[in-house]
Amino acid sequence: MTTMTAAVWTAKDEIEVRQLPLPAVPDGWALVKVAYDGICGTDLSIFHGKHPRAEAPLVMGHEMSGWVEEAGASGPPVGTLVTVEPLISCGQCKACRDGSAHVCRNLGLYGIDAPGGMAQYVALPPDVLHAVPDGVDPRTATLAEPLAVAVHAVALSGLQHGDTVAVYGAGPIGVLTALVARHEGAGTVVITEPSPWRRQVAESLGFTVVPEGSSMSDVLEPLTDGEGADITVDAAAHPTVAAELTATTRVLGRIVVVGVYKQPTPLDLQAVSFKEQTIVGVRVYTSADVTRAIELIASDALSLDRFPTRAFDLADVADAFDAATSGQDCLKVLVTPLAGKADA
Repeated sequence: MTTMTAAVWTAKDEIEVRQLPLPAVPDGWALVKVAYDGICGTDLSIFHGKHPRAEAPLVMGHEMSGWVEEAGASGPPVGTLVTVEPLISCGQCKACRDGSAHVCRNLGLYGIDAPGGMAQYVALPPDVLHAVPDGVDPRTATLAEPLAVAVHAVALSGLQHGDTVAVYGAGPIGVLTALVARHEGAGTVVITEPSPWRRQVAESLGFTVVPEGSSMSDVLEPLTDGEGADITVDAAAHPTVAAELTATTRVLGRIVVVGVYKQPTPLDLQAVSFKEQTIVGVRVYTSADVTRAIELIASDALSLDRFPTRAFDLADVADAFDAATSGQDCLKVLVTPLAGKADA
């Protein structure tokens, strides 16, 4: 076989299914046969022509699972189910030299700055491949990358056992962060979300949900004796949310900004000073966070079978992007090149 099927972003709001040559595999790299690739907000930004770095034509996709088809000079052997840590770091800047390559000054991603996983095969350096234990469904393994973001966010939050956590946004990252926070010992997790369907999902997972017509502060008031949340997670990245973050959070509380704002946004810095709050940003994750995410998946610690996903055949990638844009009947849309693995 010398060619493969791939989804190629060609222009704003346009994506085509094409036959491309099999990826050239640089010396020492691995070739991965893709099982599933998840569509995230970054992919939607690229699709709609709003990403500052992505250039067409491009094979998108950085949330990947698959099997090693050709092993690299190191890393997992042929046949191993893997997930991908899709970060491309320069290795030269201070962050990289200090062991924090995930916040490299020149950080790139496969699926943006190099071909990604929305295809039958992808060539990758072996150091970005993480082996997945036997028995894990490749579909669930695809959640490792966004779950690593949640793991990283909770690690940076300084969560203490019994803390009250307020989460803005019940999209994939918001729900995954809530799940990790609860697993790591949060006493109460409160989620606010404008979508009725996503509110129902959050409620079905056992979280306290802010009802329509109410506010996060209204719900937190009786739960915290008016003090506010110990930790507030912004997974919505909307200016109206930024305006509430300091009021929602208690004195000496912690604000974790995990959603990515598209432009500078006002924040009440007077309240930050008067309440001595801590604000921390989340960009991606470390390699250790990916490992931890895989451990949580393999142990079924988060019961991710209840996390709503929907799989589309690679040939139906345009429909997959429509579903991901609407976000009405699943939290994560997946694309698969495997015959018979798309949802009916």
